[in-house]
Amino acid sequence: MQPIPYALYRAAQVRALDRCAIERHGIAAEELMQRAGAAAFRRLRERWPDVHRIVVLAGAGNNGGDGYVVAAEALGAGLDVRLLQLGDHGKLSPESLTAAARFAERGGMPQAYERLPGDADVIVDALLGTGLTRTVSGQWAEAITAMNAARAPVLALDIPSGLDADTGRMHGIAVRAEATVSFIGLKQGLFTSQGPACTGAVYFDGLGVPPSIYATEILSARRVDWRKERELIAPRAADAHKGMAGHVLVVGGAPGTSGAARLCGEAALRAGAGLVTIATHPAHAAVLNLTRPELMVHAVADADALGEAAARADVIAVGPGLGRDEWGRALLSAVLMLDRPLIVDADALTLLARAPRRRDQWILTPHPGEAARLLEQGVADVERDRFASAAALQQRYGGAVVLKGAGTLVHGPGQRPPAVCSDGNPAMASAGMGDALTGIIAALWAQAPILDPGQAATAGVCLHAATGDRVAAGADRGLLAGDLIAALPRLFATAEGAR
Repeated sequence: MQPIPYALYRAAQVRALDRCAIERHGIAAEELMQRAGAAAFRRLRERWPDVHRIVVLAGAGNNGGDGYVVAAEALGAGLDVRLLQLGDHGKLSPESLTAAARFAERGGMPQAYERLPGDADVIVDALLGTGLTRTVSGQWAEAITAMNAARAPVLALDIPSGLDADTGRMHGIAVRAEATVSFIGLKQGLFTSQGPACTGAVYFDGLGVPPSIYATEILSARRVDWRKERELIAPRAADAHKGMAGHVLVVGGAPGTSGAARLCGEAALRAGAGLVTIATHPAHAAVLNLTRPELMVHAVADADALGEAAARADVIAVGPGLGRDEWGRALLSAVLMLDRPLIVDADALTLLARAPRRRDQWILTPHPGEAARLLEQGVADVERDRFASAAALQQRYGGAVVLKGAGTLVHGPGQRPPAVCSDGNPAMASAGMGDALTGIIAALWAQAPILDPGQAATAGVCLHAATGDRVAAGADRGLLAGDLIAALPRLFATAEGAR
């Protein structure tokens, strides 16, 4: 298997790459199918070396043809194989018919799907592929439900059946695989929305196509991770001092919500900011930094008191615990009048949705609920196509947009394709994680002011996610924002630390 590429494509683009390999470079469709099935079988044996009984569920499209190849390879290796058919196999493509014939030549006997056997060691999902555009129903939905309930792990070919290759949304129901082998080009839907919950571990095989075919398609998105984005943050000079590492101002912390501003400020310090000031409500300003004296605290009774702290800041993060009452509204209005790079989060986003404006030098960090308010839509509308929603937010508000969630998206200014962070885990679904992210982005931008908003946002998202992966260490719950914040410095030690 090959390293996982950073280039992502829509399903139609991958089909175009496939056609280019066939029509311009003379690689027969049957050969590509054979390569795909053989690659998937190799991955199966590597991941589950003790497997004896394999069940392949094959649809009537080319995805089913790949399944026939896997089944034939398994027979050739002396394994017990059952291939169960769904759909009209009388309409198989010529290359799928060839794959089915090879399976039969090796003694394979396809059977119509009635139920899923309970004694499989591994189940191979070769049902629907990337061409699905409608809700899964009938026998197809029954088969997917059975796979998801089975004790045996599922290996999905190209994409889990039922998952939209472009958006990462399930068409009613989708296979929840333990591993997915994707061919020719990675599909962008594998890495965001419900994609990460369905794909399991993602593997890639280019099937030996000429590298030149990729010049025929402009990638639709970029997969990003800290291993790569770390290159944007230069090593610190031996004679560095705090004044060279940027000054972050956090504006927030209304009465009762001071913790959000505190988490944001501490994350900024741990991510390398030389100085961090929190401009917060006088009700708790005196105690906010009792256990973190490195944080400077500035009591702000009204917007007029913000001036001194703002004048010293290189980057301002506004929103964590800001509130939506008169105090929060006044502070946001004052911040928006300043000529400073901004990170806008939490309550500040809700206030912004009530009075939209555009700006170039800012980064908005909404979760789907906040994105819905900013776009005047429902959350379901935002989540239906996260790529389209991030693009719409960037178009309306300018700067860079971080659409948080599984497979966080960053849509920055200019022609650069949107970024999809492939790091992160479910244990990060806990209070304060968004506040930490805001502080991290602010700190990285303050240390590297030459970055544009999209670059700063992408680096921050990846550092946040990779740290979460490192600290969670495979756990799916129990991770606190404070745990992540404390571990941030270790991620700067070595690129390998991101994993």
